[in-house]
Amino acid sequence: MIKYLEGLIINSLQVKRTQIAFDQSTGLIVEVGDTLVNHNQVDYYYGDDDLVFPGFIDIHVHAREDVTGADNYKEDFTSAGLSAVNGGVTAFMDMPNNKCPPVEEKGYYAKTSLATKAAVPVLLYAGIGRQTRPLNFSVPYKIYMTKSVGDLFINDDEWDEVLSRYAGHVISFHCEDGQILKKNMDQPTHLTRRPPEAEIRAIEKAISLSKKYNIEANICHVSTKEGLKKIIEAKKQNLKITCEVTPQHLYFCNEKLSSFEKNFMQMNPPIRSKEDQEGVLEYFLNGEVDFLATDHAPHTLMEKLSGISGLTGLDTYGVFVTWLIKNCNMDVLKLVKTTSENPGMLVGKFLKNLQKLASPYQKLGEGIGFIQKGYAASFTVLSTAHKTKMTKSEIKSKTNWSPFEDKTFPGNVKNTFVLGKLLK
Repeated sequence: MIKYLEGLIINSLQVKRTQIAFDQSTGLIVEVGDTLVNHNQVDYYYGDDDLVFPGFIDIHVHAREDVTGADNYKEDFTSAGLSAVNGGVTAFMDMPNNKCPPVEEKGYYAKTSLATKAAVPVLLYAGIGRQTRPLNFSVPYKIYMTKSVGDLFINDDEWDEVLSRYAGHVISFHCEDGQILKKNMDQPTHLTRRPPEAEIRAIEKAISLSKKYNIEANICHVSTKEGLKKIIEAKKQNLKITCEVTPQHLYFCNEKLSSFEKNFMQMNPPIRSKEDQEGVLEYFLNGEVDFLATDHAPHTLMEKLSGISGLTGLDTYGVFVTWLIKNCNMDVLKLVKTTSENPGMLVGKFLKNLQKLASPYQKLGEGIGFIQKGYAASFTVLSTAHKTKMTKSEIKSKTNWSPFEDKTFPGNVKNTFVLGKLLK
């Protein structure tokens, strides 16, 4: 059945009142134009206080579920999917640091099957470890430059041996230097145990290795101004490198956290100083960052109180975007690249290959992240007219807590369309 939507459509070139025709049976866009039908024939009409984005895509999520089911009590693909829809996220990429990580074809197939339970399409990262090899089909990879949460990481003396096997692939790097962390392990706080230098040095190493082995590198959750500066300099040298930042690193700084919050807000890398927070935010607002990614890493409330690292973020993705628009005056033409278009292009690197493997990827048609004919009919509609206070009742994650709990945002996620279906 063909449905019609009209509203202020956002892309990186313009904001324009446009109509979209999409097929609910296929989940794909069939036509985009100014006057496809009369206004009284439009099924979903949005006024000038609403912004229609290509569906948000989060490229950094820990949905926790794997074939063991050991961490399903924290989150699973079902609850992560509900949390995503709640936050206006219409697809996400799932990280491999599970109890049984997908590091070979059989494991990747098995976890892909589990991911079909999510209400949104899920693309998996494969993990890289000491003895792993590339899969026999094209997928994104994740590598941990030191131990974080999980056992999938590489020691300092193993880099060349491991990465030489992955030359030419797309790899996301968790950048923290193990030697610097070891040197500071007896420091009194999480922030001082994981100082800025640990991230900056690891970013330098990742850039060097990426250049050496022709790797398309994405630097995860950059939290330091100096680290971002080095990535921007590498881009100017035409290196194949992108980066992501999290809402929590853009919003919070260590100086404004209470003693309780400093413990509860623990993550890797940590919430940084005001200088780093403001510097990273400035780079983001200027369009120097490729992805807005949550690093959604759910743990139970008791685990958080015991000092485990990781923060949730899927539920608050959309309302945080309204903060960037209204409180930070971010240009939506730059913003949509980080939330939709750049993530869509990343997914698109693997789409044709993955479409041969499993039906969830076939539903994406020509791709996702753009409002174009043949692409996924996934849209995120934000209202800028109604404020949202993030309370527990607003959270769909199984954890039922958020680092943004009790924060008030200047807008809300009005609707979330996933593959032609209105899910919120």
